[in-house]
Amino acid sequence: MPSTTNRRPVIILSVLFFLALTLFTLYKIPSPISDVLRTQVRKTRGVIASYNFGTSMPITPIETRLSSADGMTQVLIPAGDFHMGTDEKGVQKNRPTHLVSISAFWIDQTEVSNSMYALCVAAGDCPLPGGGLKPYYGVSKYDDYPVVYVTWSAADAYCRWAGRRLPTDAEWEKAARGTNDRIYPWGNDPPDESRANYNLNLGGPLPVDRYLLGASPYGALNMAGNVREWVADWFHEFYYLVAPQNNPQGPPPTGKKSLRGGSYLDDANEIRVFNRFDHEPNSPGENRGFRCAASVDE
Repeated sequence: MPSTTNRRPVIILSVLFFLALTLFTLYKIPSPISDVLRTQVRKTRGVIASYNFGTSMPITPIETRLSSADGMTQVLIPAGDFHMGTDEKGVQKNRPTHLVSISAFWIDQTEVSNSMYALCVAAGDCPLPGGGLKPYYGVSKYDDYPVVYVTWSAADAYCRWAGRRLPTDAEWEKAARGTNDRIYPWGNDPPDESRANYNLNLGGPLPVDRYLLGASPYGALNMAGNVREWVADWFHEFYYLVAPQNNPQGPPPTGKKSLRGGSYLDDANEIRVFNRFDHEPNSPGENRGFRCAASVDE
């Protein structure tokens, strides 16, 4: 029969193993490739790197620049082809999938904020945003929220004042989805509250720099949800059937302008990157804002 002395190390090791197992269970450290960290954006030395952990989505280093007019960070979207639209049945406005070739351009990393828009108002080049049920503009706690209640012409005036322009429909979509046919800016996983402000999950617009986990492959934020964004193009339901392949500029004037990205009001289907909205250009609203773009030589 083994002596008590010989059994003591075994007993001590068993107790230590049990304690370690208990601590691991109670304070388990999450995996660095957890669902919450599937996508994150890191800024280092002026370069944005977009990471997609645990997915097949690529890692894309991005070049940035800073606007002297309003302090906006812009990200470079390289020239090249991508697939625009979808072949999903039932919604003609987004059909069919078609190959588009885009020249390189810059796009704002975020939606234009109230504090940025105020600079243009102060310069006398932009009208005041329209009133609404919930005013945001001019209230300091909403300085970093997207400017809303702006018409298409007000958005256009701001971008011109800042030395930029509204992006085309095609430019906006490439900046949002990249070149691998993703459904959302972050990939193909469905949205949740860590990636997008949508489906009335928080009741209204949120700051323009929220949702790093929902960044596009080029590091642009809030390209799904928060506020719908005016783009340069007029809207026509059947335009994709006749659109040119190279740098499409949209149809002739139709009476309605195109908007992209969806808003805090829209559901998971409506905030998909290929979905287009249309609206009268002189009609502002709480769920309508914008971001600007610029050609590489501007």
